[in-house]
Amino acid sequence: MLNKIIHWSLTNRAIVIYMTALILILGVYTTSKIPVDVFPDLTAPTVTILTEAHGMAPEEVEILISFPIESALNGAPNVRRVRSTSAIGLSIVWVEFDWGMDIYNARQIVNEKIQQVVAQLPAESDPPFMAPISSLMGEIMLIGLTGENVSPMELRSIADWEIRRRLLSVRGVSQVIPIGGDVKQYQITVDPLRMKEYKISFQQIETAIKEANENSASGFTVQSGMEYIIRGLGRIQTLEDLKNSVVTTIDSKPILMKHIAEVAFGPKIKRGTASVNKQPAVIVSIMKQPGINTLQLTKELDGILDDIQSKLPPNIKIDKEIFKQADFISVAISNVFHAIRDGGILVVIILFIFLLNFRTTFISSLAIPVSLLLTLFVMKLADITINTMTLGGMAIAVGILVDDAIISVENVFRRLKQNSHLPEDQKKNDFLVILNAANEIRRPILFATLIIILVFAPLFFLSGFEGRLLRPLGFTYILSIFASLVVALTI
Repeated sequence: MLNKIIHWSLTNRAIVIYMTALILILGVYTTSKIPVDVFPDLTAPTVTILTEAHGMAPEEVEILISFPIESALNGAPNVRRVRSTSAIGLSIVWVEFDWGMDIYNARQIVNEKIQQVVAQLPAESDPPFMAPISSLMGEIMLIGLTGENVSPMELRSIADWEIRRRLLSVRGVSQVIPIGGDVKQYQITVDPLRMKEYKISFQQIETAIKEANENSASGFTVQSGMEYIIRGLGRIQTLEDLKNSVVTTIDSKPILMKHIAEVAFGPKIKRGTASVNKQPAVIVSIMKQPGINTLQLTKELDGILDDIQSKLPPNIKIDKEIFKQADFISVAISNVFHAIRDGGILVVIILFIFLLNFRTTFISSLAIPVSLLLTLFVMKLADITINTMTLGGMAIAVGILVDDAIISVENVFRRLKQNSHLPEDQKKNDFLVILNAANEIRRPILFATLIIILVFAPLFFLSGFEGRLLRPLGFTYILSIFASLVVALTI
């Protein structure tokens, strides 16, 4: 088999050169298309379940909400671990599945289990819901919203209704979480004396608010051969709508909300705060979906935030530089790229010092870029990201990539030199000399490469977090070494 490969390469030198050029072009092209991240995807398939129960103490939340949900999910297929935390008015349950479980299948299983337990939850709690899909390194940006002579409520409203909605529409964004400021809400402050005077209970007020904030459908009517839809528009749009909503009637006289209460906009009770450069602010956390190119997404978000900034008043500023995961990725990847570059240059210099032959050095050194670019091309086909581990595998392999090529080239040059010193009647054709020289070392090269590859084989038997972290390093290392073997036998 190896004899045929070597023979074909020697008889089709032009094709080999064209294929090498094609590999170089494809490698350079695909490098820009491969997603870039700090680490491989280390996120176990996890589904997060959130349940809000306003006013409940943590103990009640744990007993009445968290425990029933945990119990229902513990027996679900492929579930590895179930954890929960219970706070004031909030239950969070994390369901971790076995590695390799499809996240969408996992969410379907969780959704089915949630439907079975909803009836057991307290009536005053909201229905449980699943948080969007995210990853361990999901937070890619923190932006700050500040403003001179702007109230915290106005800042939070801009973050909630302008920035958050715009960013959630971007492909690849999983979640946008505003932190700080004052959440704007309608606030109704009732007058107990007037409630007593009109004999109105809190339940009546609550019911009136719910019923006043609804649109209703009433069928349709036909007039002059045309059908018209009948709708009752009652949804609250302004403070005046809420003030004029009817609570009850006394002697056919409507008692409005403004007769028994003060209605105004006010801040929701704070559960946290935020600041930027010692100024009150709203911080917006942006989470990405798994498998998304962080650098490309960050660049797109920067453009959108610039567009939002241009439409805001001059006294309101968006600070995009609080935190960017892309900055850390760029520095980490740049450092590894520099290590590969410097290592390659050092290998070439040492080769020339020992070989003292420019042609031999050039041919042997060609194995480095061809092998690395071929590795990157295969990474693209295998949907493997560029990260510190995959680049680390290539960096480790740089010094070994030229081994096979050096042995092959040196043996060919040695045999050609010996052949040139033979008498004319004993000299062989250069083609046969090169073919025989390449065949002489094919088996040692192959076995030496296999031994090196076997050293990293145990990485593929690691399971869990360690396996997810180290397998890409072993994959790119082995692929680079194998590519160098192909280069040595062909080019």
